[in-house]
Amino acid sequence: MATHNATSRSAGSNGKNPPHRKSASRTRRKAVDYAIRYALLIFMFILLAGPFIWQFGTSIKGPTESIFTANPFPNQPTIENYTAVAETIPVFRYIGNSLIVATSSAVLNCIFASLAGYVLARMKFRGRTLVDVLFLATIIIPFEVIMVSVFLTSRSLGLVDSLLGVILPAAATGLSILIMRTAFQALPREIEEAAMIDGASDWQRFLRVALPSVRGSLVVVAIFAFVFAWDDFLWPLVILKNPDNYTLTVGIQYLSGTFTSNQRVVAAGTMIAVIPLLLLFFGLQRWFFRGVGEGGIKG
Repeated sequence: MATHNATSRSAGSNGKNPPHRKSASRTRRKAVDYAIRYALLIFMFILLAGPFIWQFGTSIKGPTESIFTANPFPNQPTIENYTAVAETIPVFRYIGNSLIVATSSAVLNCIFASLAGYVLARMKFRGRTLVDVLFLATIIIPFEVIMVSVFLTSRSLGLVDSLLGVILPAAATGLSILIMRTAFQALPREIEEAAMIDGASDWQRFLRVALPSVRGSLVVVAIFAFVFAWDDFLWPLVILKNPDNYTLTVGIQYLSGTFTSNQRVVAAGTMIAVIPLLLLFFGLQRWFFRGVGEGGIKG
């Protein structure tokens, strides 16, 4: 009995917490960690999605409801603001022009970026490092710096006031080329070497071996090019003169002048421009997140 009491006292005096106290402490720390994480997630959601939710709620509010309220959602939703947009500007013509520009930009970027990226990743030639630096410089230098020279070149080619003049300057971007170069560099060289032994030419290795293995990266390039071309405002505003050729972002600016006091119609026009991009992203998000990490060993 005395030995048992001495053992108990020594266990209590060694300064160590019992196992159940350690478990409770770990549980509290995990609860605090989860609370902080969810608080940060909620804050970021409000910060990023809040303006979009407020804009969407404003676009479906009637004329009798105030837009300067804490609750962004209307009591009686209406689509009259979207109808007003269609009655004020030829919105469907502008959407068609934007689709032509954005789709052409996406297709051309996939073609030219995959060709240039494969050359930079697989072929050795003098000055390849310099070419890499030049492509990187096109990402760093803002378009406004070279806009005047691009406009003068377009005017000399007779591309002013045409959709082709909007498409060509963005037909191949440095970002798209670097994405495809990184994707081709990640592919195992053994596959192409085996195709080379079988007698495959450079074009055959590119079209039949390398290109099918980077489909995820092609989708990333296509999404970026489509979004950039769809959202572009400054260059179409500079190059286009005829209202029939306006893209959607340029045409929507007329809503601000015509409906200066009616922010509901302006919000509806903004939603018309944003919703197609959201549908595109959610439809291709699986490919987008696969990105350049797609492996090359597939049958």
